[in-house]
Amino acid sequence: MKEILVVGGAGYIGSHFIKHLKSKSDANIVILDSFCSGYKEATNGCEVHEVDLSNKEDIDMVFKSHNFSAVVHFAAFIEVGESVKNPSKYYKNNLVNTINLLDCMVENDVKNIVFSSTAATYGNPQYTPIDEKHPQQPINPYGRAKLMVEWVMQDYSVYGLRHVALRYFNACGSDFDGEIGESHVPESHLIPLVLHAISGKRDNITIFGTDYDTPDGTCVRDYVHVNDLAEAHVLALDYLANDGESIGLNLATGTGTSVKEIIETCERVTGKKAPTIVGERRDGDPAFLFASPARAKEVLGWEAQITDLDKIVDSAWKWEQNKKY
Repeated sequence: MKEILVVGGAGYIGSHFIKHLKSKSDANIVILDSFCSGYKEATNGCEVHEVDLSNKEDIDMVFKSHNFSAVVHFAAFIEVGESVKNPSKYYKNNLVNTINLLDCMVENDVKNIVFSSTAATYGNPQYTPIDEKHPQQPINPYGRAKLMVEWVMQDYSVYGLRHVALRYFNACGSDFDGEIGESHVPESHLIPLVLHAISGKRDNITIFGTDYDTPDGTCVRDYVHVNDLAEAHVLALDYLANDGESIGLNLATGTGTSVKEIIETCERVTGKKAPTIVGERRDGDPAFLFASPARAKEVLGWEAQITDLDKIVDSAWKWEQNKKY
């Protein structure tokens, strides 16, 4: 039986990936997580090692007690604004600590890694839909640290390391069974923030700019359901197991949805009004940010299956009403 190490497996996307992989494989899944933002309730009965990636000796002990065929790496700090205010935190955790993980892989002869990267590596779009040929010019430390990891993995090919870097656009939604879901502290994703405003957990939702050159004046983004992201990681593992070459791929739907459209969908699904206020544009917010999924389909056979926005929001709303953590 294959053994897979899932780093950050107690987090939002990691936990959904584990549930999905369990439904499709008999692989032995081992979780490594510091629980600085993940939840023990989301670990799905897997073997868990509470380890911080800054401690290379502890990481190495986990590797030496198993025979991993691959690593799937989700663990990272994700707040763009915080990365601007405290870049040291992001470079240490998202870059330096990942190098610790990669070194342990090399030293223990584990060759394959699926890496949770981000659309933030592209920076402001020069054109849309963004494809993988688009220049990677990140505009904040979060995006730069993720891009640096991509570069490090490319350089580590000299050790035999092969990787798939999956560049997410806007992850959204929750498990349809309601067992796991999205719980960030602080929360920064639009759909849960709107649902928090609807349910009274916050006073309102701020629309940052209504004068963009878009159909309704608000920013347009590409929303991908977390279960579709989970499937992409399973396909990426299969791709590497079949001797696929290292590659970076976009995970997107190829279509954009505006902030106003998200709010209207949340109101329609819940039957409740979302209190909104209009704020100033945020620095660095492009009007349009959506991507072509064509390369992921060509290489992995992946394309988003859950594209109905009402269904996506409904999964998030069910979790919001019955959160388990």
